[in-house]
Amino acid sequence: MSNDIIGRGWAFPPQINAQGGMALTGDSNEIEQAIHIILSTAPGQRVMRPTFGCRLQDLVFAPNSVQTATQARRYVEEALGMWEPRIAVRQVTVRPDPRVGNSLLIEIVYQVKATRDQRTLTYPFYLIPGE
Repeated sequence: MSNDIIGRGWAFPPQINAQGGMALTGDSNEIEQAIHIILSTAPGQRVMRPTFGCRLQDLVFAPNSVQTATQARRYVEEALGMWEPRIAVRQVTVRPDPRVGNSLLIEIVYQVKATRDQRTLTYPFYLIPGE
């Protein structure tokens, strides 16, 4: 059963399907891809929507610290609250990735408003080490 509130669209990143056409996404995967697009787009990158995106890129040269993690959490909460009305963000947890130095793991617990389905997404964010 398809859910009209979630919708369908091109897969992200854009790709070709087995039939040679554009790969599409829908239902549960579409919201996850929309979150990735929001978090990976810096404000100012989209000409017709200059405020779209998340300010995470402002932190790319920041040290891997508690202050950076706190700021990243705030940026994610603000961006998803503004640009993804289909979900309610329940919790955002940001911590250093123990496997990869100079990176943060951003765990987002959210609920799809239309279905009340609770989901979790982990988004890696890579910092560029200072000199």
